[in-house]
Amino acid sequence: MSSRLLLIDDDARLSAMVGDYLRGAGFSVDTAGSLAAGRERLAAEPFDALVLDLMLPDGDGLDLCRELRGNPRTRQLPLLMLTARGEPLDRIVGLELGADDYLPKPFEPRELLARVKALLRRAAPVAAEDDVLRFGRLEIDLGARVARLAGQACDLTSHQFDLLVVLAQSPGRVLSRDQIMDSLKGHPLEAFDRSIDVHISRIRALIEDDPKLPRRVLTVRGAGYVFAKKQDADEPT
Repeated sequence: MSSRLLLIDDDARLSAMVGDYLRGAGFSVDTAGSLAAGRERLAAEPFDALVLDLMLPDGDGLDLCRELRGNPRTRQLPLLMLTARGEPLDRIVGLELGADDYLPKPFEPRELLARVKALLRRAAPVAAEDDVLRFGRLEIDLGARVARLAGQACDLTSHQFDLLVVLAQSPGRVLSRDQIMDSLKGHPLEAFDRSIDVHISRIRALIEDDPKLPRRVLTVRGAGYVFAKKQDADEPT
């Protein structure tokens, strides 16, 4: 069964071109030309991924992104932003709100296809459903694709979960941004933008709830990041 994509963009010509291209690659594609129409489609039926333009006639795509990440039904929906805005801050805000990736306009349909495929690969369940990484109060369930802190699920996006797994599978080892990108198996975000920093900031906010404890994810200036083997005295060495 082909993956179902929803493209929300008010540029009818672009939507038609991109829709035809993605259908030719084997996807089922629905389109919406406004936030209102996109909300209706998302409420009516499930999709495997969303491609969302930020500048729409009835509002800002960032508002919809915020809504989707606040709804348990759509929290894990892979989401790629399209933006004609050139400022890095706009992209950073989108990533902070929970978007998994971004693509600036104009873009090549082949690049969009590659990014969508990467999003879907990362969202696919892993085979080992009982494989759980445990670090004191933090559990990372690889099969369920969820991180729990003291038994409560952390509100991570698909990409943030994968990034946490990369770090947690090499505890105590400093990983450079390039190594992290390689471990994410083809994630298309450029290694030298601030996207990794934004995602790690979000991860920290969710898994480091006690300011009295040392940080779980440490920044090594000029080198990268390291996942601490221990955070408190209750954890095994």
